[in-house]
Amino acid sequence: MMLAIAGRELRSLFLSPLAWTVLAVTGFIHAWVFLIQVDTWVDQLQPAFAGQPEAPGVTDMIAAPLFATAAMLLLLVVPLLTMRLISEERRSGTLRLLQSSPVAVWQVVMGKFLAILALLTIMVGVVALMPLSLQIGTQLDLGKWLSGALGLWLLVGAFAAAGLYMSSLTRQPVIAAITTFGLLLLLWMIDWASPGAEDAPLVAYLSIIGHFQNLTRGQVALSDVAYYLLFMGLFLGLAMHRLDAERLKS
Repeated sequence: MMLAIAGRELRSLFLSPLAWTVLAVTGFIHAWVFLIQVDTWVDQLQPAFAGQPEAPGVTDMIAAPLFATAAMLLLLVVPLLTMRLISEERRSGTLRLLQSSPVAVWQVVMGKFLAILALLTIMVGVVALMPLSLQIGTQLDLGKWLSGALGLWLLVGAFAAAGLYMSSLTRQPVIAAITTFGLLLLLWMIDWASPGAEDAPLVAYLSIIGHFQNLTRGQVALSDVAYYLLFMGLFLGLAMHRLDAERLKS
């Protein structure tokens, strides 16, 4: 049943112009940024770094910044994609029908999450393929590239889980989008006022972007991967709890 809900939700996403518009606009912006970075590398950076033994490579100067740009862009885009996941069902009255059906709450939440994650995986795949195309003419550090792509995928998965939870709290999609963006921005900036990870390790660990930056540097640590998995589990669990409490109340 979970996969059936995911399939229905994914079809619904692709039948709406929003998903296609987001895919086209983000794809164009990422391609534009990628071409600028390649041009800067060829004309300026590569000649400047020539002969330096510890000079950063093409992965550091093109792939990692592209993943960072994608993270910022998707911070804005994901709330728009998740805002209707549950709030629209509540507003149209279909959520009550879904809750009265024999479908378990966790199947509803996970089905919707898998659908939005599938769409975001396509977007991450498009971004990741751009620097991979450089393999034709130069040497890419595939370990760093894969680590960066994994980091971006985990990051947008966390964005989606938070957005789904916020969508479960309201019947207004716009409010869901605004609160999701506010929450993610807060977690993005949470360690900006902190003097450093050594002085405030908890604040540094809560930062949603710090773990992603580690992965884009090729530093794959279990603590960073665990952070995103726990983040997704927490917000998906909260969404299930919210819908379950609502079902028991009705």
